[in-house]
Amino acid sequence: MRNFSEIKRIVVKIGTNTLKGENGINSALIVDIARQVRKLHEKGFEVLLVSSGAIGMGAGRLGLSSKVKSIRMRQACAAIGQPLLMYEYSKAFEIYDIVISQVLLTAWVMDNRTSYLNLRNAVEKLLSLGSVPIINENDSISTDEIQSAFGDNDRLSALVASKVDADLLVMLSDIDRLYTKDPRKHEDAEPLKVVEQLTDEHRSYAGESGSEFATGGMKTKLDAIKIASDSDCRVIITSGELENVLLKIIDGEDIGTLFMPQRKLGSKARWILNTTPAGRIELDAGAMKAIKNHKSLLPKGIVSVEGVFEAGSVVSLSGEAKAVTTMSSDELSSLIGKHSSEIRKILGSERKDVVALPEDIVFIES
Repeated sequence: MRNFSEIKRIVVKIGTNTLKGENGINSALIVDIARQVRKLHEKGFEVLLVSSGAIGMGAGRLGLSSKVKSIRMRQACAAIGQPLLMYEYSKAFEIYDIVISQVLLTAWVMDNRTSYLNLRNAVEKLLSLGSVPIINENDSISTDEIQSAFGDNDRLSALVASKVDADLLVMLSDIDRLYTKDPRKHEDAEPLKVVEQLTDEHRSYAGESGSEFATGGMKTKLDAIKIASDSDCRVIITSGELENVLLKIIDGEDIGTLFMPQRKLGSKARWILNTTPAGRIELDAGAMKAIKNHKSLLPKGIVSVEGVFEAGSVVSLSGEAKAVTTMSSDELSSLIGKHSSEIRKILGSERKDVVALPEDIVFIES
């Protein structure tokens, strides 16, 4: 369970609270992370970092002391803080002769199949060159209003781990484990060493965000773990302040809370599952039963179509599954309740006679 000798690829997420220092950034911690990554490289591991801190560093440079709430100010702080953050990483990793690379992402890049594959290929090449990708959300252009934001770097780190086939995701935070209660407030809080299956009870233990500039908390970490668990990726939540934390984890020491994976989905299935749906197709009971039995989705079982999307988009199927549709929303609306034999009469002889193939349908829960 704590044997990581066979793994190859590790994603390490470093939270805002972990990175905070007296002068805005904990430079000594970044240097120490670089030292540990050097040791991991020597052991044959590949490492990717998902780093928070850009907004906080930008706010610090501007002399702001309270939480940045407005979208425009957060974007400005991110634009100012991101190069400062990367400068700290560049200085630290240069000490250990490691080339770093910057990867800034928006949710759109992950959701679009072509850009996602391009990203995946680029990351694979960087890792093959021995570089350590430093990944962050492109906060200067990402906003919830245009659905380009991940929401927090906990979710981003889990998506990265899932989509680059990582074996282990380590979330470094300001707390050393998941507890039954907030240990900073309750003396009787009990630590959890291993979580075999994440439940609603575990989620009830989570508190709220504890940082002026952070967007996450234990709740967002637990939500992110579900993403990683579908890709056969183990997750450890622990404190970034522990000495040699990454090396001790790899050596199998009993630190942090280990979350075990739940199912192993293929790369495309994971992409479908974690892509924000462009629309929704409501199905009748017969159609839902058919796709659960690994059958194709046919237009006869469609009750309604919501949203505007193109063929090839990922859509929700009654909120229970996601699928890549072979047809646009307008085309589907014209085919509601019709027999498959009518598809080519309406749309053209070259079109497929199914809405979605079994291999392009993924249920949200196993």
